[in-house]
Amino acid sequence: MKATRKWMLAAILICGTTTVLTSCSSKDDNPAPVDPMDENREAIRSQYGENKQITDGNYDRSLAVKCVNGTFVGKRTDNIIAFKGIPYVGSQPTGGLRWKAPVDVIPNDGVYEAYYNGKTAPQKEEASEPSSLYYQGEDCLYLNVWKADNAPAEQKPVMVWIHGGGYAMGGTADPLYDCHNLVKENPDVIVVSIAYRVGIFGFLHLSHLSDGGDYPDAQNLGTMDQMMALKWVHENIAGFGGDPDNVTIFGESAGGGSVTTLPLVKGSHAYFKRAIAESGAPVFTRSIEQAIGCTNEVMEILGCKTVADLQKIDVKKLVEASGVLSLRVCPERDGKYLPLEPYEAYANGAAKDIDILQGCNKDEMNYFVYAAGVDVYTDFTDAFMKRKYAQVTEEEKALIESFLNDVTGESYEPVSRLLDQIWFFAPLFRLSESQTMGGGKSYTYFFTPESSLPIMKCGHAVELAVVLNHPENTIFTGRAFDETFSKTLRKMWVQFAKTGNPSLSASESPDGKAHEWPLYDLGDKQIMVFDEFNIHPEKESQRKIVDWERAYFLTKYYCI
Repeated sequence: MKATRKWMLAAILICGTTTVLTSCSSKDDNPAPVDPMDENREAIRSQYGENKQITDGNYDRSLAVKCVNGTFVGKRTDNIIAFKGIPYVGSQPTGGLRWKAPVDVIPNDGVYEAYYNGKTAPQKEEASEPSSLYYQGEDCLYLNVWKADNAPAEQKPVMVWIHGGGYAMGGTADPLYDCHNLVKENPDVIVVSIAYRVGIFGFLHLSHLSDGGDYPDAQNLGTMDQMMALKWVHENIAGFGGDPDNVTIFGESAGGGSVTTLPLVKGSHAYFKRAIAESGAPVFTRSIEQAIGCTNEVMEILGCKTVADLQKIDVKKLVEASGVLSLRVCPERDGKYLPLEPYEAYANGAAKDIDILQGCNKDEMNYFVYAAGVDVYTDFTDAFMKRKYAQVTEEEKALIESFLNDVTGESYEPVSRLLDQIWFFAPLFRLSESQTMGGGKSYTYFFTPESSLPIMKCGHAVELAVVLNHPENTIFTGRAFDETFSKTLRKMWVQFAKTGNPSLSASESPDGKAHEWPLYDLGDKQIMVFDEFNIHPEKESQRKIVDWERAYFLTKYYCI
């Protein structure tokens, strides 16, 4: 990996702590060039094409599927048919629809190509999210479908992928999110990937402004987009051979966070029955007050007073100005669309009829250290800790200091291990506990294989290439993980999507071993550990993943 590519990986998480409306700059002796991704950008954009309407009747009927909003014609490769760039809204959120709720599709008898990804949502161009190098636009609400070219005896289970990117970046055009390989290996499922508005186009509180009354949903539009996409899947997936009553949503990072907030949206259970969350939880949400504060920061930078003022600002300037928010762009616990206390909602049974599989990686925060470099990472964590200390009591501050003092190693280790607890470990187990208390099922995992990249270890996103079957993509791993291990993990994901239980018999498992995955319970707190050469269940107490006394309480403050 080139040094410039490494440097850019986590820019979206770090930018904004020291500068606005300019590029982030590392403190090392070799600052990144202004545009290190020219070659990659051209490679990605060379695959671009615009889906057009087919008016002459000249298309392959075997590759066409009739949907509510048109008939869409896909492309066949290796016996897998991909349908890309299908709009799931009736009107794209441009012009007067900026910061407005997604518009449902209207019936359409036209025939359309589904050969190319739709545009990526507006965002900064960063190497960490190759999809951001694809063509961008506010007209970005599209989805993709992959299916095996066969005639199933019955409708297939459906898996809907929700991408990550800190709620500020990402998109379905990322080559890592291409689900061709996953479906080729598992032709008994259909996989869909969905796009949604990110950054301040998807999560911007506006109702407190003088003319904000016309924008009551702006704070949670990205989540509303996801819901609209799931509605489209429910209404149309049968035409692709999928079962609309057996849908599993799955995602990583912000996608994992989305997967854990969607079950709390009123009416969502009609569209899916299972959820797989990788390194994401309701902790990645913000309060009304925090959301208003974020909006005001951006307004001040841009010199705006009203929504009307914002509407006049160029898209790129809006994106640049929002860099000041860093990781503070996320769904809002508004008490209207999302509950004020998500964990409490889970504990009260809000998702008891949704089966959940969720987990995280052993060294989550090492990704951010590796990606940003120690100096820039330290700037970011210093700012974060300052905000966090302002929230907690003196007694709680003493617990935090005790935790930090007990961590040895490199300079970045103490805060990194604390942030593992705050952002990933404790929220993971609190969600499992809350779901179990509410009468629902939760299967919990801990992923441990390490990257060969320096510092990275088993950092954030390391499992993505395994889950989505891209061993050639080593941007997070530096190497391909064991093939049999990888196939076994994927088989468990698919088994869960099919049946609601990820356990495998010896005859079903690619490694030839039976894997009985225990449900999480409040006593033993059992998890499935994904060691590269030893997949096995353990009690949480054997690994001591969570510091229950000195870190678990911090989940009540969420991640902002």
